[in-house]
Amino acid sequence: MYLLHIANKNYSSWSLRPWVLMRALDIPFEERLTPFPTGSSWDLYRSFSPSGRVPCLVDDGWAVWDSLAIVEYLAERHHGVWPVEAKARAWARSAAAEMHSTFTALRSACPMSCGVRVEPFPMSDALKQDLFRLGDLWNDGLARFGGPFLAGAHFTAVDAFFAPVAFRAQSYGLSFEGAAAAYPAQLLALPAMREWHAAGLAETWREPDHEAEVAAAGTIIEDLRATA
Repeated sequence: MYLLHIANKNYSSWSLRPWVLMRALDIPFEERLTPFPTGSSWDLYRSFSPSGRVPCLVDDGWAVWDSLAIVEYLAERHHGVWPVEAKARAWARSAAAEMHSTFTALRSACPMSCGVRVEPFPMSDALKQDLFRLGDLWNDGLARFGGPFLAGAHFTAVDAFFAPVAFRAQSYGLSFEGAAAAYPAQLLALPAMREWHAAGLAETWREPDHEAEVAAAGTIIEDLRATA
């Protein structure tokens, strides 16, 4: 069975991507959660991940690190990771790769924290541009392939790559236009997303650097997480 190394569900957007994909597609795996340490995670995570980062998938002792590499590894072994139709698959891969490599303003200004609700500070032009591009991209996929997911009727890897954005939209009250307006709620309603969210809320530990990033993003108006 696969072993998937992840970090805190409240914070770890990169861990969420392969986790939610595997859970939604019923790909069996064992989860191993190692909380983020304060400061560098390099030494701690190097014990199981060559990059010193999460997620890391281990298959029969063979490590596959980086979320995009994990998805492609799974796609070679399991049906449904990417869309079947060639053009939809090419579009989905392009959109997932764009999410993987860009949207830096969104990541910086709206760090993932599933359990809080934040009134964000005024948006920078860079964040506005990222949100515009997200809406444009989502509307394109929904129109091309008919929805309700980005590449058609079924949840695939491209949706997994945007799953953390759905949590960010919930936490920071981000809004989009057109069909994209309903897409975050579509993702949040998935059983796998609800499972991740519930587990994130149940976590009692707090990592100071991540907490400081959220506090710098705006005014926390609600914290739904369990307390120790």
